Amino acid sequence: MDEEKKSVSEVGSKDSGYLVEFRGDGVYLTVFDSQEPGIKFELSDMRLILKEYSVEDYDLELLARLVREASGIPTKISEKFTLPANFSGSKNANVSIEMTAEELAEKQVYGKVFIDVSRDKMEALARFEIKENESIPTVEMIKEALAQKNIVYGIDEEAIKEAAESGKLTKVAVGTPPENGLDAKIIRKFDLGIKGRPVIDEHDRVHYKDLNIFCLAKKGQLLAERIPHTTGTPGTNLHGAQVRQKPGKPKPVPAGKNTSIKDENLIVSDIDGQIVDTGSKISVDPHLDIQGDVGMATGNIDFVGSVTVGGSVQQGFVLKATGDIEINGMISGADVSGRNIYVKGGVQGMNRGAIRAEDDFQATFAENADIEAGGNVIITDVAMHSTIRAGHTLAVEGRRGLINGGFLAAGEEIRANTIGNSMNVATRLTVGVNPMIQKRYQQVLKEYNDAKKRLEQVTKMVNTLGKIDISQMPEDKAERINALIRSQFPLAGLVERSEKTLKELDVELQKMKRGRIRVKDTMFPGVRMSINSILKNVQVEENHCTQYVEDDFIKIGAY
Repeated sequence: MDEEKKSVSEVGSKDSGYLVEFRGDGVYLTVFDSQEPGIKFELSDMRLILKEYSVEDYDLELLARLVREASGIPTKISEKFTLPANFSGSKNANVSIEMTAEELAEKQVYGKVFIDVSRDKMEALARFEIKENESIPTVEMIKEALAQKNIVYGIDEEAIKEAAESGKLTKVAVGTPPENGLDAKIIRKFDLGIKGRPVIDEHDRVHYKDLNIFCLAKKGQLLAERIPHTTGTPGTNLHGAQVRQKPGKPKPVPAGKNTSIKDENLIVSDIDGQIVDTGSKISVDPHLDIQGDVGMATGNIDFVGSVTVGGSVQQGFVLKATGDIEINGMISGADVSGRNIYVKGGVQGMNRGAIRAEDDFQATFAENADIEAGGNVIITDVAMHSTIRAGHTLAVEGRRGLINGGFLAAGEEIRANTIGNSMNVATRLTVGVNPMIQKRYQQVLKEYNDAKKRLEQVTKMVNTLGKIDISQMPEDKAERINALIRSQFPLAGLVERSEKTLKELDVELQKMKRGRIRVKDTMFPGVRMSINSILKNVQVEENHCTQYVEDDFIKIGAY
């Protein structure tokens, strides 16, 4: 056998589960696979043996892996070693005994090293306690302290060397954190934001007959795409254990009515129609085309989708749609509700019927009408003696652009060519508070007060009945009492939900935008306005101006 391969000294055996051989060319470790239950030795046992032979330049991670794998194959773990002073075996290898017994006794005294491990087992700090005349613990001592804490992964050799030189608190091991997965997301291939925006030409003229009011899809059109969630990557802590990652949240493909799913993640339209996006579902509504009037020939209409009426909506009839409504004629004393409502003619309210648009409403004129829109209201000629509410802007502009009488409210702006007339007709204007939110607030407030009053009554009755032994009562009376007791819970839930809604609506009401009223030509006496809750009665004609609030006063500026 080659001289360099001969063992100068051996520690352990197959029965011990390990064999450490100190050969002429270095230190070799063999870890045997044991079929017997129980642990024969630990990593710290190996380190004590190496320390006895002054082996310092070994790889701790390699040592831990050999112990873990137990392959039975001799593996070189270090180039150098020093035989103990009391060693009496063969010394014919290329090694030397560097210290005598006396020299060993005169070894330097070292301070203590402590390893602090973070709660998540992803970081380890070396902390020292060094007294006077004590030296900073060596690299080997720091590694030994890490081994005693069973830290085998993420050890920073350079940081350990720096710690052994400085004696300062040092991060000496860092685990690999897991990478969490990404949530799935839905990318929409359409934009509902352009809906209801009038076309403006190069001369800044608004074309109120071209409102981009419908958002339509063609059969086979791609509507949305789902980007699937990812699972992420696990990490590893200081003990070599896997740290589970948090996978991303999946999302269902929001395919709704008249759509199909392709390639697991794509939504396409099955028909020509209008896109309806509720947030959780993307659907395509078909289009209902009525050639003549909504009247005796059709009866009331309640349609899931968008509707086009070739004629008018006659007095006393109802037209409801979940989508947009386009009417080529007029609305005469009828109830009409939909998303966007476009009337080529006008509205003869006849002091009956109501028009409700979720988004925008447009007509040529309105007379004795009740109109409400969550977005904008555009009248292209006149609005006379009508009640009109718009969540954003109310514009009466065009041929005459006249507001005469009635009550008109808008969240942001009211503008017209002329407001009132020379006969000083009473005309009320309100801006700065979204009338839709204000109306909703009043409705919820009523529900809240009614529910709270009822809950107080029920609670009082239950407290009184609590003193009665129900088991001694007839079955029908006992059941009525139990029903009364159970009714507390839905009432309490309604009170809590209403209170939360009121708070949310109140926040919205407090976010009042800078309301303003603009008149291009003349505003006559008889007009009473409220801007951001500040009142003003017009006493004299005011021309080409903008009314707005500044420092709690209504001021007049240029149009």
